[in-house]
Amino acid sequence: MNVIPKLYNSFFVLAICAFLPGCGQETAVEGTSEHTSHHSTTKELKELGGALAIGAQSEPDTLKGSLKAEAHGKIGLAHLTMAYHSPAVRGRVIWGGLVANNQVWVTGAHSATSLQTDHPITIGGEQLLAGKYALFTIPGEQEWVVIINRNWNQHLTDDYAEAEDVVRFSIKPEFTDQHQERLRYEIVSKSEDKGAIVMTWDKLKLIFPVGT
Repeated sequence: MNVIPKLYNSFFVLAICAFLPGCGQETAVEGTSEHTSHHSTTKELKELGGALAIGAQSEPDTLKGSLKAEAHGKIGLAHLTMAYHSPAVRGRVIWGGLVANNQVWVTGAHSATSLQTDHPITIGGEQLLAGKYALFTIPGEQEWVVIINRNWNQHLTDDYAEAEDVVRFSIKPEFTDQHQERLRYEIVSKSEDKGAIVMTWDKLKLIFPVGT
């Protein structure tokens, strides 16, 4: 058997590795890099609560389900936050189809859409104290009813109770030529103390006037 040449070759490889610090560590470094990257991504999602900012979107996307989303903005002294789940059109009939007329709607998906303000505001001309609320609507062909309800932590409309409404007002929907694939909320400042919460989906737009 040629044992001596084999031992000599093994010794030669080990001797070279001794002078090359990176030898034998490449796999371990790659594994550490992947783990660190995954950990960082998870941390970022936790810090953001996994919520997205939905932008203008005319084309369908490949993401399934209703995405957890938030919109932030200031109107006057108030910082407003809308937290919601954003469904996609996906070629469906939305108004009078997926979203029925004359029924209380979560105006999003899954959990109740919430409105949070750190300062008293007026919305639809009605006074609203600082706090966190659920936002519901009752769609209609010509007019919608907007509902601000004190029970923000509920699933869809399962626990909705009219007795817990704090504000109700009516608005007329606007219809546009621009398609919006995913339901989107925006907080728009128009002057020092006036602005609006704007919801767009499909080719419909709702504008909730806000003042401080």
